Amino acid sequence: MSAPDTAHPLELLRGARAVMEHSLLDVAGALSALLAPLVSHSALVIFTEDCTGRPQKKAGLAAITETVTIAELDVLRDSVTDAPRLLPAAVVGGAARPALVWPSRTGAILVLVDPASAGDDVLDAVDAVFQLVALSIRQQVANAAPSYLSDSRAASSDRAGLIADLTDAHATALESLLVVLRSRRHSDAGARQAAIEVAAAAMVRLRAVSDRDRLLGEEPVHTAFERLRDDLGPLVRHGELAVEFVAPPLSGRPLPGEVAHAARAVVRGAVLALVERAAVSRVRIQWDCDGSNLLIGIRDNGEGDLDAEVPSIRQLVSRVTVLDGSFEVEATAGWGSEMRIVLPLDAAPAPLSLSQFGGLTAREREVLDLLVEGRRNKAIAAGLSISENTVKFHVANILRKVGTSSRTELAALAAAS
Repeated sequence: MSAPDTAHPLELLRGARAVMEHSLLDVAGALSALLAPLVSHSALVIFTEDCTGRPQKKAGLAAITETVTIAELDVLRDSVTDAPRLLPAAVVGGAARPALVWPSRTGAILVLVDPASAGDDVLDAVDAVFQLVALSIRQQVANAAPSYLSDSRAASSDRAGLIADLTDAHATALESLLVVLRSRRHSDAGARQAAIEVAAAAMVRLRAVSDRDRLLGEEPVHTAFERLRDDLGPLVRHGELAVEFVAPPLSGRPLPGEVAHAARAVVRGAVLALVERAAVSRVRIQWDCDGSNLLIGIRDNGEGDLDAEVPSIRQLVSRVTVLDGSFEVEATAGWGSEMRIVLPLDAAPAPLSLSQFGGLTAREREVLDLLVEGRRNKAIAAGLSISENTVKFHVANILRKVGTSSRTELAALAAAS
């Protein structure tokens, strides 16, 4: 990509357009290449809640991009409001580094690590480009291709696993610290109380990080439906189509982010396909949730000749299929057509494999060995000199990593290995 010249806004605009034409997986690298002649940097990070599976989009020095965390980026986002800010010692990738942070109108932030000094005109140019790119990211997520949805669901699962491991490790360390500090063998009660408060605060912060990750990956079903209603608002207000919305119960299970995005995109696509059919004047859209699946019904009052092989509908079917869902079309001549869509809220479990034991930590291996011997949590805790709560953490992690649902199934699979 040729270096843009801020004296020629048209060239910079062309560069921004080229960045927006890149896929969601490549947009960070393209933006980094565009901005490097304006503000040199060692790494670039975009943090956006629009992408549930991959909220971080990164390019540059691996020591930074491979270690930067959601918690660090959350702190950076809280540090900016409506203008870019230079932070001389921002914590990025586990170390204090200078960073330029830009907010966007979509809630995303742009972070340039180790930035060169830049004048106001350059900062304004970068801001203008990033606002366009942030809007483009939101639009691409709303209309994500099936391949990205599949990648996003896999990434969501990986992120959840990493957070669970992090929670386990920190909880174990902090629990041990609290046990020591509460011991009667210590005489300085004041110091002990202060240390307990520090450790307790750290545990609260850790839980907050875990909650933050959950919010990134989930969306209440009624909120997702209201966003769909807003998306279709202009069509309803200014078009010829009458749309009836039947909202899901407020108590429905939250939707994984990629399911919420896909559901809205599929319904939007279906409605747009129906708009093109002259005989359709009314559409009914209904969402429900049975605890395991999002259930979507779309009914029209057309001629009843809709077919799943219609190109616009076939494209929607592929989006549903990649999330292990089903898409059925039932048409009755003279009575209209109905689309019934089922989107599972959980990714299909991977088949059990002995190779999955290779992902266990050394401590989890020790817990597993004792579990296979038939020991209960209390005996395992005594044998490894850890608490029962810590044993429960490890057992839960082992079950999740291996893909089993019970200790009995886990022990049988481990014995077979």
